[in-house]
Amino acid sequence: MTASTQIQLIRRPVGTPTEEDFATVTVDLPGLGPDEVRVRNEFVSVDPYMRGRMNESKSYIQPFGLNETMTGGAVGRVVESTSDVLPVGTAVLHGLGWRDLAQGPATQFTALPDTGLSLSVFLGAAGMTGLTAYAGLKRVAGLREGDVVFISGAAGAVGSMAGQLARKLGASRVIGSAGSAEKVSLLKEKYGYDEAFNYRDAPVRRQLRAATPDGIDVYFDNVGGDHLEAALDRLNTGGRAALCGAISQYNSTERSPGPDNMANLVTRSLKLEGFIVAQHQDLQPEFAGKMTGWLADGSVVFDETVVDGIGNAVGAFLDMMNGANTGKMLVRA
Repeated sequence: MTASTQIQLIRRPVGTPTEEDFATVTVDLPGLGPDEVRVRNEFVSVDPYMRGRMNESKSYIQPFGLNETMTGGAVGRVVESTSDVLPVGTAVLHGLGWRDLAQGPATQFTALPDTGLSLSVFLGAAGMTGLTAYAGLKRVAGLREGDVVFISGAAGAVGSMAGQLARKLGASRVIGSAGSAEKVSLLKEKYGYDEAFNYRDAPVRRQLRAATPDGIDVYFDNVGGDHLEAALDRLNTGGRAALCGAISQYNSTERSPGPDNMANLVTRSLKLEGFIVAQHQDLQPEFAGKMTGWLADGSVVFDETVVDGIGNAVGAFLDMMNGANTGKMLVRA
């Protein structure tokens, strides 16, 4: 038997999750069956959508089971194999995160190309994170040449990609919000934002109004709440919003009030559309081809916040939910 360290959900959180909602366990892995692989994970992803999976309520993805090892994106290398397709040493992407060793049928693992970059890039800039930003801007919001774009949560994993991709897709001006002065500086100095503000400094509605004298045409929403309300205040006639997430409300135990300016949808002919990246997987080949080139020539840059040790995965998740990360939050397994 080979032992694997894994993280399980043992109690459904009420409000903000705590360490006590999880357990670190040791699981003995059986020998491989036909056409199976064992993978040593190098990086495991922790993402905001996972908070929703900790609830029992129905969503677009199955909730985590109690006393079962959680799942999520991960990358690693095959260390044992009975598969002709995935020999030992193959780098793979898969959905068996929250553990140091993953094992299963070879069909559950996707071989990755050798790009010279860390495998972690396939969980972030060149993976689901980057595709989320690309699909939200290009297809959902229908970004057009010359559009002014506002992105909330702009220093996070998706937001840091969305700002750069908006420019690649023709935006004339990009504005972002973040939660610290350091992150605001990063947005303007590294990610190419024209303007950015710290949402903790003053009401978002007031700051966005000052930053967008001519309004905005596209809003990419990672936050919800007061950010969505502020965007509705500034969207020009025919404006579009791609609703990717609402992290400000994920731990709320009380009903969140809606924006007070929803009538703007009618008076300005606005379009708000929620989406999940799984609905836009057909864009992956197009996106991967473009992003690989942009990463190679340095015209798209990315940050990662890496926490060492699968035993620290819960802490990394909680920190990410509190905005402690810059760019993609990862656990080095």
